[in-house]
Amino acid sequence: MMENKQGKLLKIYLGESDKYKGKSLYKYILELVKKEGMAGATIFRGMEGFGRTSVIHSTSILRFSTDLPILIEIVDLQEKIDHVKELILEVMHDEKLTGGLITEEKVNILFYNGIGSS
Repeated sequence: MMENKQGKLLKIYLGESDKYKGKSLYKYILELVKKEGMAGATIFRGMEGFGRTSVIHSTSILRFSTDLPILIEIVDLQEKIDHVKELILEVMHDEKLTGGLITEEKVNILFYNGIGSS
């Protein structure tokens, strides 16, 4: 059990249609962080949003989009986030990807009861 520790929250914004090595980019990243032993990650599909191109992607019936916004959130201790962030940055710098945004912020981990937490 981990309580009241300093950690980091890594947020990755991308499009649902983004691909990497023949796989959805968000799935590739999820599998990568799982393999690296991160405490956990959550993927959110946005209802509406826009990025660098300013094109609005929406779930509206009138504007059906197959490229909805995706947000991946990963929270863990600073050292672990710093390690996995470098791996993710290598992926995101692929010349075939057309966009994306990564942010990080300090967080207080108040409670975490996961397998193998210390």
